[in-house]
Amino acid sequence: MGRILAPMSLMISVVVPSYNDAVMLEQCLDALGRQTRPADEIVVVDNCSTDATVEVARATGARVVTESLRGIPGATAAGFDAAVGDVLGRLDADSIPPADWVERVERAFADAPRLDALSGPGRFYGGTAIIRWYAERLHMPMYYRFVAWVLGHDVLYGSNLAIRASAWRVLREHVHRDISDVTDDLDLTINLQPGMGVRFDPTLEVGVSARPFESWARNNRAVRMARDTALINRREQPFLERRRAWVASRRERADAPR
Repeated sequence: MGRILAPMSLMISVVVPSYNDAVMLEQCLDALGRQTRPADEIVVVDNCSTDATVEVARATGARVVTESLRGIPGATAAGFDAAVGDVLGRLDADSIPPADWVERVERAFADAPRLDALSGPGRFYGGTAIIRWYAERLHMPMYYRFVAWVLGHDVLYGSNLAIRASAWRVLREHVHRDISDVTDDLDLTINLQPGMGVRFDPTLEVGVSARPFESWARNNRAVRMARDTALINRREQPFLERRRAWVASRRERADAPR
């Protein structure tokens, strides 16, 4: 499942952070092994798991990177730092990408040289029908739409995103990778730099477990983390200033000679 032999115009790495999630990681890696366009590299970031995460990853040929600082922000950043691709895909251990996910990611970046970051929604599995309805129709759309309105640009969803390596080399200096309670995809979204090309494609779906919504405690913790992430970033630069900078950058790009 590691590298493919046929040359590609873009090298695609896929990063999957995991902490004690061996069972779901196995199905994620199985889905990556059935891609119409295989990833050139799969990097599993072991966040000091005590289960079979490392064994599952190595059995599929994935490269294992260990991150001792617990938390998804640090694990994601460690994976992006270690990956060698031109484009860095990002899935969660419970993500199940459709067979054409890597192919579509490559095509999107190859067709749009000014695209720096791409994301799409989750199609939730598990839980009850009510939980899945709440996740897909209420909770997540509030993130996709409200945050995009506040910031003035599309958002990134951590279970289903890809970023150009050149963009990550800029963003790694801005994200809060050492704060474990930061919501990593919101933090990455907020710190996208004016002028970067970002697109949220509602048709680029992946399967995602509905388990974060199965209890009020987990759901409320996610909301608190999102709030704290917003507050940390707002102290560094007010959101109105960020939005104005993005609006100005779009005008500059629109007025630039082609």
